[in-house]
Amino acid sequence: MNATAPKPSRESADFPHPPGADELGLRVLREHVASVYAAYDASVFVHFGLGAALGAAMYLHQPRAWILVWMAAHLLLGLFLLSMPRWHAGVPLADTRRWARRHSCTVMVVGAVMASAPLLFITPGDLPVTSVVTVAIIGSCARAMQLLWPLKPALYGYTLPMMLSLIAALAWQGDATHFFLALFSLGYLLFTLRVGGQQHELLTDSLVLRFENEALAGQLGRQIAAAERASAEKSRFLATASHDLRQPLHAIALFGAALENELREHHGGRNAQQLMRAVNALGNSLDTMLDVSRLDAGVVTPDIAPVSLDALFRSLNHLFAARAEERQLQLRLRASGLRVRSDAQLLHRMLSNLVDNALKYTTRGGVSVRARARGDTVWIEVFDTGIGIAPEQQERVFEEYYQVHNPGRDRTQGLGIGLSIVRRLSQLLGHPVQLKSRPGRGSLFRLELPAAEEAAVSDAEGGPLAARRAAGPRPDCTPGAVHGRILLIDDEADIREAMVGLFRSHHLSLEAVASEAEAAELLASPDAQERPFSLLMCDYRLGGGENGLDVGQRLQQRFGLQAPLLLVTGETSPQRLQRVRASGIPVLFKPVNPATLLRALAELAPAPSLAAH
Repeated sequence: MNATAPKPSRESADFPHPPGADELGLRVLREHVASVYAAYDASVFVHFGLGAALGAAMYLHQPRAWILVWMAAHLLLGLFLLSMPRWHAGVPLADTRRWARRHSCTVMVVGAVMASAPLLFITPGDLPVTSVVTVAIIGSCARAMQLLWPLKPALYGYTLPMMLSLIAALAWQGDATHFFLALFSLGYLLFTLRVGGQQHELLTDSLVLRFENEALAGQLGRQIAAAERASAEKSRFLATASHDLRQPLHAIALFGAALENELREHHGGRNAQQLMRAVNALGNSLDTMLDVSRLDAGVVTPDIAPVSLDALFRSLNHLFAARAEERQLQLRLRASGLRVRSDAQLLHRMLSNLVDNALKYTTRGGVSVRARARGDTVWIEVFDTGIGIAPEQQERVFEEYYQVHNPGRDRTQGLGIGLSIVRRLSQLLGHPVQLKSRPGRGSLFRLELPAAEEAAVSDAEGGPLAARRAAGPRPDCTPGAVHGRILLIDDEADIREAMVGLFRSHHLSLEAVASEAEAAELLASPDAQERPFSLLMCDYRLGGGENGLDVGQRLQQRFGLQAPLLLVTGETSPQRLQRVRASGIPVLFKPVNPATLLRALAELAPAPSLAAH
């Protein structure tokens, strides 16, 4: 292998921007050059110190003037080498070969100067001098092998002149002793060059592997960064798209509710009802997707309490019995009298998603839900006789939008989010979920929950995560339960118009404005003093980058409003959802079901007669 341009010893992996063989060779050579220059000063001092000691010993043995000249020349060369420019880390990569050649030439000159010692000092019949010179030369070569094997030309340039000179001087004497020493020196030279070459190859291969691993790590880092950017862009796109879809759908729901209320006794009322059913179905799909965002944002906090599984199973039976009968399937929910510690509504959501999923993929037989005590835990198992899930797909069914045997995205089979929500709720509640399935035989989903002994239990109530009700009695959601004037801030003209129409159809008083400035002007008017507002309702995302949370709180503080604040939003961004949750302000998510909206208003601004109960 050429030390000035070492080539990789193995094929590197594919890189986004892979270095060429020449660049990789330069990087390896740079490490070699750095290694030899790291010991540059020490090498000069040791070598010329050894040369000075050898010259002094020869002069003491037999004083001659030319020995002093040799020592002086040796010393001057050492001082010159110490004053020469050195390689340093700031040297450009492209100059690496030049510095490698420069160092190799330098040590070759040093080796040639030292090679004069055997020719000058070894003489016939003076075995002690021969021994000292031989030891000095072999010692220099041994030290050179340790320091110069990263650069093979330097190793050869330094070692060969001295050793060949020693071998020649010994062989020239002609006697058996010197001839033996010459053969010994030749063997040592060959051994030194072989070991030095092997060490060079090992170092080169290790450096090539290191740089390949660094390149792979860099590629992996770039791929991770690209994946994170893609994920962030996807999240931003979905959040924006979801918000932009919810805005017009919210307006449609409000217009539709007002139209349904006005046409209740008219022959067009049936069409209005069908319109609202379609709007509600679309809203439920968006709510399902929003549930994933809420769970990822950590804005859903479980309320752990004893839960009666019998009550929970009755609720599931009421929810799915008609659907199972329509599909000619058996739905069995076995009473057990067991109680568990969980969040009643979140556990209901988990089981309803599992039962819903089982019914979708079962064409004959049925679905069974049962609970069994296992020591301090309770197993809830949802078993179906459906199509089953292949082993390689069993982990993927918990991914968002992944559906087995639904490549055409048949909407009658849902969105493919139900099991993803189950997995998230499982992690949130600490209820491990297991899946066992055989293709063509059916599937078994098992939840493991802690058992509860307390007599007081929570009831189970379904519905989306956004519709979790507060503790205490719920006021009537009829329009008469809403008291006083309501101020709405929303920058969407269609939504303001739709809200006004809905409230007018229910004989409620609503003032709708587009901005904080308009709301401030309205609150500062004499009419607002005579007839104060009982509720401030704000869209979260307003024009000009403002948000309804900050705007509503500023208005409350500025005008000393006692009216509560209600946020309405189509946001799905986890960061914004976390901020809304931290504020403690009640929030409704678009599209808001009109009945849910009226119920929230009745809870926040109840009529005096109802508030007294």
